[in-house]
Amino acid sequence: MNCARPVFTGLAIALSLTACTSGQQTDKATDGNALPGDGVNVTASYGLIEELFQTEVVNIGLEQLGYTINKPKELEYASMHVDMANGGIDFTTAHWEKLHQGFFDNSGGDEKLERTGVYIPNVLQGYKIDKATADEYGITSLDQLKDPEIAALFDSDGDGKANLTGCNPGWGCELVIEHHLEEYGLRDTVQHDQGQYFALLADTMTRYDQGNPVLLYTWTPLWVHGVLKEGEDVTWLEVPYTSLPEEQGEVSEADTSAEGKNLGFGVDQQVIVANQTFVDENPVAATFFTLAKLPLDDVSAQNQLMENGEDSPEAIRGHAEAWVADNQAEFDSWVEGALAAK
Repeated sequence: MNCARPVFTGLAIALSLTACTSGQQTDKATDGNALPGDGVNVTASYGLIEELFQTEVVNIGLEQLGYTINKPKELEYASMHVDMANGGIDFTTAHWEKLHQGFFDNSGGDEKLERTGVYIPNVLQGYKIDKATADEYGITSLDQLKDPEIAALFDSDGDGKANLTGCNPGWGCELVIEHHLEEYGLRDTVQHDQGQYFALLADTMTRYDQGNPVLLYTWTPLWVHGVLKEGEDVTWLEVPYTSLPEEQGEVSEADTSAEGKNLGFGVDQQVIVANQTFVDENPVAATFFTLAKLPLDDVSAQNQLMENGEDSPEAIRGHAEAWVADNQAEFDSWVEGALAAK
């Protein structure tokens, strides 16, 4: 089957795709024996549609191992972890090890859930402002926003406070932002704007395009970083010192520093987490979870395809199939390694 697809080479990914069907995937059962997943239904979950791509890459592998894949569920992160602990879903690729520690613990922790492989390492979160304003006013640290005159530069609704494009309730990052506003004495000068993050972000991008100062929370991997380039369009703000909510445990400046700055959020990793009973009963799937890896830049590039309009579940499945085809040897090694666990 001839199928047009993007070549995933970090952020140089082509920005168009004709989705391929799953029929192009290779059946690993060449000897006629049953595959280890035969007769087992698997349900994954994700928190944002931007996380469906990495979910589908794993689903393709599970299909090749014989598992029957149910439609993935989009759930809030707290609900996701509870549902997974109770067996309603089997796994997620959308777990941030440090950020989601509270969700993990509150859902039964290691007795109910198992963190398997590190799927996407070195994921970042933090605060950014436009570089033009940073350079003009010498703004490098979040606590400079305690100055009402500096904060007013980022006021978009006329109340004198800086408007921070913030984090949705229930994501986990909103708890860190609220902690920072209190800890660094920013309550009187910074407004944490919450709601639908991507709708707020669209307004932020419009303000930036109009030449206005912008202040936003963001993370990697995400398409934003391909549009607003670090060091050219925007710059990370540092925090004055490391302070995080209690449930994230003991952290040091080294734990929250990246790209030469203390970003204030723990440098994290996205880990595949699964229901403990599912892991115990499906060692082949669990081994696949430990072997699977995705480059952060490839996820950001796929998110850019979505931002450009290729955002249906069918298109996202096509992106995953294209990524597998472009990384076939590595992907096959995951499948073969998992089969060896049988």
